[in-house]
Amino acid sequence: MLLSMVSDIRVMLIKFADRLHNMRTLEYLSPDRQQKVASETLEIYAPFAHRFGLARVRWELEDLAFKYLDRKDYEELSRKLNAKRREREHYIKKFVSPIEKKLKEQGFVFEINGRPKHLFSIHNKMLNRGKPLEEIYDLFAVRIILETDNPNDCFAVYGIVSEIYIPIPERFKDYISIPKKNGYQSIHTTVVGPEGKMVEVQIRTRAMHEVAEKGVAAHWKYKENVTNLDKELEDWVNWAREIFEQRVDEETPKELMESFKLNLYQDEIYVFTPKGELRILPKGSTPVDFAFDIHSEIGFHCIGAKVNGRIVPLNTPLSSGDQIEIITSKNQTPNPDWEQFVVTHKAKSHIRRWIKEEKRKVAEKGKAHWEKQLRKSRVHLTEEEFLKFVSEMKVENLQEFFYNIGLGALDTEKLLALLEKRSEPAGTAPLEEVKKGKGLFSTFVKAARSSLGGVLLYGKQDLFMHQFAKCCNPVPGDEIIGYVTTGEGIKIHRKNCRNIVPMLASQEPRVVEVGWPVTEGSTFIAGIKLSGSDRPGMLHEITNVIASYQNTNIRSVNIDSKDSFFEGTIILYVKDKEHLLRLIDKIRKLEGIYTVERYEE
Repeated sequence: MLLSMVSDIRVMLIKFADRLHNMRTLEYLSPDRQQKVASETLEIYAPFAHRFGLARVRWELEDLAFKYLDRKDYEELSRKLNAKRREREHYIKKFVSPIEKKLKEQGFVFEINGRPKHLFSIHNKMLNRGKPLEEIYDLFAVRIILETDNPNDCFAVYGIVSEIYIPIPERFKDYISIPKKNGYQSIHTTVVGPEGKMVEVQIRTRAMHEVAEKGVAAHWKYKENVTNLDKELEDWVNWAREIFEQRVDEETPKELMESFKLNLYQDEIYVFTPKGELRILPKGSTPVDFAFDIHSEIGFHCIGAKVNGRIVPLNTPLSSGDQIEIITSKNQTPNPDWEQFVVTHKAKSHIRRWIKEEKRKVAEKGKAHWEKQLRKSRVHLTEEEFLKFVSEMKVENLQEFFYNIGLGALDTEKLLALLEKRSEPAGTAPLEEVKKGKGLFSTFVKAARSSLGGVLLYGKQDLFMHQFAKCCNPVPGDEIIGYVTTGEGIKIHRKNCRNIVPMLASQEPRVVEVGWPVTEGSTFIAGIKLSGSDRPGMLHEITNVIASYQNTNIRSVNIDSKDSFFEGTIILYVKDKEHLLRLIDKIRKLEGIYTVERYEE
């Protein structure tokens, strides 16, 4: 819908008419549907109508949405206002009487009447000021519409009103000399009327009133067969076109709508370039927003700013009337922190685009480096194995993995060394490594088994000849089974050993039930093998996690560290296999841990 609007704005006029009809007949829908449609209307359509200058449409949409979203407050406010309607009408008549007399004397042709404030506007004032209706004094509003083509007559009428009633200077706004982005023009002032009550006065010509009430639609009142946007109309919708033309391809719908809604709701400020050129920006804009509004290249290379001749931080909010000078440097690039304080969609989208582009470049560099090193290594990975390995690195996706390599946060040589060790078939490692590994594991197995003193057969401990099978190397904590051999006694296997599973399935008579004896304190020795980033405090965090879980005792720690990578084993006492698995899971969650598994040959 919005993209269609950029090409032909009449699409929006039809959509507004459709939505207004929907809101007028909302009572026939279910309560849930009423809430959904009313919320969407208040968040998108009403402020959108305001941006297009459709004041009457906007007010009705807001009041109808208010009615269904907060019926209690709506009905209470409506009742209170109706109770005082005659009082307000009488007061307005008393207020306008001397103004009418003076304008007629001066020869003006005009229309003057009270302008009713719509309920949603009054409700917001009560919330913002924290006051009840009785203490909201600017409920009275008057509009003077002049039958003239001369805008200067509006200023003459303002002078007449100011002679009759005392004006409040800070409440004067001149939207004739500086129109709003949606083309709205009028003079706004607030004066002190009879009985000391404040009254808002709007002064405009008939043509200005047409635009103020009907906005963009006013362009078709006297024009038929309009198919293209004229220059003035194109300026009005330029802010909307900019949002879609400047959008980042990777920008999520959520990000887009956040920026879009922000632009819809915000008031405007009027600032100037050093040469006096006027720029209209959303309220809260900063020098960075101003820089991007001038040109994207100025935004990219913005290094500092002067506001009214004084150097200010780049996150300084601008005010109407400020004159801004942007200081640039060809070596400057956007700071990712800028995205946190800029408010215009143009600035946000350009900064996001730059951040994503820079990240993509670093990721491509990291990918090229990884692939080059991978070709040099002896590692051969399937796509599935590679994705599993990336997942173990605890990064979100492949781009994040390559980005970390490009930054140097992940050491390619260490990662490949880890992969090489994991993918090596038995017997292919260097002899020294084999000897070292076998020696460590043999020591661990011997200690683990000796701590229990053997195995049990039918409740009797170690009264039979037995050996531990080398095919599966069972250690305390494993579920085990015995197999009666000839000459070698009973071979002890894990129950899930590939050599014993077929025998269990066929109920081989030589298979016997065996188990580990229960030791004092019900603990046995187990091992954990792990690897990861050798950052400061890593070993302390690992041992702290182990010691703090059920007061687990550590028997020994064997860690090898080189550069920013470490690997090693930890031998400890656990109550059962579940105890061990929970410890492994807790260690795996530590930052910088790559792999954690039970220590097995």
